[in-house]
Parts: sequence; C-alpha cells; structure tokens
Amino acid sequence: MSNIVAIVGRPNVGKSTLFNRLIGERQAIVDATSGVTRDRHYGRSEWIGYEFSVIDTGGYLMGSDDIFEEEIRKQVQLAIDEADVILFLVDVVEGATPMDEDVADMLRRQKKPVLLVANKVDTHQKSHEVSEFYSLGLGEIYGISSVNGLGTGELLDEVVTHFETKVESETTQEKDDLPKICVVGRPNVGKSSFINALLGIDRNIVTDIAGTTRDSLYTRYNAFGFDFNLVDTAGLRKKSKVSENIEFYSVMRSIRTIESSDVVILMIDATAGFEAQDLNIFSLAQRNRKGIVILVNKWDLVEKNNQTHLEVEKLIREKIAPFSDVPVIFTSVTTKQRIFKALEVAHEVYENYFQDITTSKLNDYFQPILEHNPPPAHKGKLVKIKYVTKLPTRFPAFVFFANLPQYIKDSYKRFLENKLREHYNYTGVPIEIFIRKK
Repeated sequence: MSNIVAIVGRPNVGKSTLFNRLIGERQAIVDATSGVTRDRHYGRSEWIGYEFSVIDTGGYLMGSDDIFEEEIRKQVQLAIDEADVILFLVDVVEGATPMDEDVADMLRRQKKPVLLVANKVDTHQKSHEVSEFYSLGLGEIYGISSVNGLGTGELLDEVVTHFETKVESETTQEKDDLPKICVVGRPNVGKSSFINALLGIDRNIVTDIAGTTRDSLYTRYNAFGFDFNLVDTAGLRKKSKVSENIEFYSVMRSIRTIESSDVVILMIDATAGFEAQDLNIFSLAQRNRKGIVILVNKWDLVEKNNQTHLEVEKLIREKIAPFSDVPVIFTSVTTKQRIFKALEVAHEVYENYFQDITTSKLNDYFQPILEHNPPPAHKGKLVKIKYVTKLPTRFPAFVFFANLPQYIKDSYKRFLENKLREHYNYTGVPIEIFIRKK
C-alpha cells in the first residue's frame, strides 16, 4: 500500500518550497535516471522507515498570479479524494485570509488527517504569531520554515503516525506470486473499455480480492493462458465528469495505481497523439522504476497506410527518449484488436524485469567491450572500469567499479546501458547504472 501526502493552500504560501524540502534528500537519487526532468511536482520521500509520495497541488495550476478561488477549491477536493494525509499550508507573515478560511471550511468537513502548517516561522517572534490560525478550527498548528527546515522534523513525525505501512525493503528483488499489471492514461483514452473487454469475457473467472478502501483493488485474471492481478483504483473505475486541470487530474489519479504495480500499460489515444499528459504519466512510471508498455488505442479510427504505424512509433520513441526501449502496441479496444497481445507483452516485460544475471556472466560479456571502448581519458589520466555486478535491489540496477569514477560522464553511462540492453532483454524496463570507486 502506498502512502500519499498532498500539500494544499492558496498561492504564494510556500507550497513548492516545502515540497522541495520534503523530497530534497531523495531528489538526487530519483533524478539520477537520465532524462527525467519532467513532472516536478511529484516526488518520493522517506522518514524514519516510512516511504511516501508527496504532491504539490499548486504545482499544476497555470498562471499562478491570478488563480481564482474556484481553482483552489478543485485542487483541495482532489487532494481530499486521493491523499492519505493533507498538509494545509498557511503564511504566518500574511496571517489568516478569507481564502484560508474557505479552504479550512472544506477540510473540516471530511475525515482524513489534516495538519495545519504555518510556514515562514523564521524567528522566535513569529513562532508566537501562529496562534492566530487557531481560528481556522483545525487543531494543533505546526510552525515551520520550509526555507531552512525549521520544524519540519516534528511535522514529519506526526505525518507518519497516520500511515499504515512502512517502506518495502529495496535490498531484495523477488517476484510476487502473480504479476501486478495496471492500465493508466489520460481520461477518455479507453482504459475502462480495455478493462471491461478483459473482464467481460467470462465473469466467473475473475475474483475480487479486497484491499483497503483507500488503496488499490487487485482483480485476479486467469484465462487464455494469462494469470495476473489487474491493479485497479477509483481512477480506473468509471467516475463522474471532472473539470480539474487535466494534467493534474491524470497524474494524481495515476500515482497510487502505478505504485501498486509491477508493469504499467500506458494507454494513449491514437487520434490525439502522444501528448504532454501522456509524457507526465510515462515519467511517473519510469521514476517509480516500473515496467512499461505503451498501448496506442483507437487505431481503427486513424487513416493509415502500411507506413503509418512506423511513423507514429518513431514519434513516440523520440518523445520518451532517452528511455525509448519500450514496447509500443497498436490496438482497438472496441474491435478487441490485439488486446491479448498487450497482455502477452506486459507479461514479457515482467519477466524481463526480474531476470537474474550472475556477476561472472556480466563480466565475461563486458570485458571485451571495456577493452575496446574504455571511458575517455581525463587530462591524461586513464579511466578504467575493473568489473561490474548486478545489485540486489527491487529494481534492475548495475554498479561498475572504476579507478576514477568521477570522470565517467553520463554519455558513457548511456553507452553501458545500451550495451546491456543489446545483450540482455530489458525491453520495457528502466534500469539504473551506478559508477563506484574500486
């Protein structure tokens, strides 16, 4: 079960600064994935053994200088729907405003944990001024300075008391009994139709295994040679129409689903192309180190010739680069064209993800490559990689030991990754390359 913390509040109270403070220690690790600079308002954090996602709701609002009250209200409502803990941020310098009171009124009416956080408490004097916010009727106030970190430790101590699960160990890469596969994408690309096409074949062959009301529901699918758990959340079930910012809506609804899965089927609309929101969700799956399959739906509605699918596939790979070693399947859910091919490929990606490679085989493969294509010398110093091993992490990661690791550039790391992918089938699987001192 994943834990989600949402930061809400009116503009200019310091939401983004607090977000950066909470994920700051982890950001360098998360962004070590080459090319992942998108989706700056979603991150992972960890505190005393609890891992959780952090969402800066304001980060998805466009034109932040003239945001209307109604837009803030939509963001708060979405946070209430999706998050486990809500941090309501206010500004001690400006004091309580009518917009703060409106947000507090919304938050008081629901049962999820809400922590009232007074930001910009940079001095001893300002710590006394937080008492003004008791008028909002949300109980204890946590005075912090998101700029210098003052008070954030006490705040996080309280946040994690509302979580039910601790972080899974990343020191072992073990298969679960059944693959967990999810279907994500922008609204109206055909996710529900795809799921219904699968589950509607024979209702007797699926059983719902109840999770918690907050988390994902695993539906066992066992037919036509496939056996896996389909990860479903409220975001995949049919929902009432929404008017939220579509990018924020898409990503927020996808987070819990992706975190609960092994392989992500990202469905896009062939008539609309690969859009910015698709790229955000792709980045989300990559950042969480999940296997990925791209499913281009509504292919029957596209005018095409025998080259069209190649052109579309090329455009998609250009947009998701540098991680472009991802299966792309063209389908039509309404005609059931290639929907089982999608399941077959998703299962192959799952097997790729968990393949085991011994250190001896890795070094036998890489030794001649490293001899013929060593890292570039740096100011006359020879840079040599001694050996490589696969790390025992939950995701595929490899460490290369070198005499001067600090001089090995990202371009050479991409060369090593490409060589790995040439020899070992890691199609659809994000992999990490680390360089360490021998």
